[in-house]
Amino acid sequence: MGVTVLQPYPLPEGKSGSHIMDHLGKRLLSLGATHAGQFLVDCETFISTPQHGTPTRAVHVLHNSEYPASTFSIIDNGTGKQVALVADSIFDLLMLKMTSTFTSKKQTKIESRGARFEYGDFVIKLGSVTMMEHFKGILIEIEYRPCITLSYCWEMIREMLQGFLGISVAKEYPTYFTTQTIMNAMGQQQLHAKQNDIYEPMDTVKQYLEHFTNYRKHVQLHGTLASAAGSIGSVMMPSTVGMGRS
Repeated sequence: MGVTVLQPYPLPEGKSGSHIMDHLGKRLLSLGATHAGQFLVDCETFISTPQHGTPTRAVHVLHNSEYPASTFSIIDNGTGKQVALVADSIFDLLMLKMTSTFTSKKQTKIESRGARFEYGDFVIKLGSVTMMEHFKGILIEIEYRPCITLSYCWEMIREMLQGFLGISVAKEYPTYFTTQTIMNAMGQQQLHAKQNDIYEPMDTVKQYLEHFTNYRKHVQLHGTLASAAGSIGSVMMPSTVGMGRS
């Protein structure tokens, strides 16, 4: 595999997700790409049972149709650190047997699925993101197969994204690849340029989790705002009625 980058596609006002997906698919075919099947990436999150003095842990279980025999897991220990694991499908059965320790947040189960295209050295996937069968957005996955380090091919990927999507893509590396502060073996903090790392399949999974988390937060934010607006309306309504009677 090569380097993969995920790019959300902004939905034009008044256009449905299915319309945009169809438009992007036809655009790729007109550019000379070939349709190469379908793809699916899904994510289910399990939350640990609250225990006194122990931070809540989350286990994110993801599947990628490019690796049908593997189950990817990212464990968040509640302190900001993550541990990534790759296992076989037995891991899914293991999580189902740990209901006393971890509870599935089924209402936040999310996936990206759609058509897969090949264009020269590129693989492009048009993903329709849904959560509980509700459409949340469009996520484009683009892979440049000859390269294994983003810093060597970011400009080429960026130009492909701009030419295909017809939108402006920032010159800066995507947030997942930005320079990070890490702790070295000596216990000292140092800057780490992730864009220079050799790319691995887990990097694709981590990017999907990053974007899935953003979609989930967007839903939670709108739900909170809607609840707040409803509370304000219920508080204001009696006074408004009272004013009408006087």
